[in-house]
Amino acid sequence: MTSFLLAMTFFLVVMVAVGLFCVLRGASNADRMMAVQLFGTGGIAALLLVGVAHGTEGVVDVVLTLSVLAAFAAVAFVKADESSAKDENRPEQGS
Repeated sequence: MTSFLLAMTFFLVVMVAVGLFCVLRGASNADRMMAVQLFGTGGIAALLLVGVAHGTEGVVDVVLTLSVLAAFAAVAFVKADESSAKDENRPEQGS
């Protein structure tokens, strides 16, 4: 069972590497943010699989913390994108 979990971890790490390639070549900021979310999700899953394979229970706490941080990152991205869209639509003053 341990070797299966470690093999799945390797598969996830390879998929995360592909996601990282998308981050580097992403067409827009939204594409890059989605790839970063995929990177976070894959990393969390890989960390959880390694923790279960080695019987480390503290990994679950780390995984939960990272998943909450990933959700906050997505919310921050949306808020920043909304505020930049409002700034682009605002008429310039003083000219």
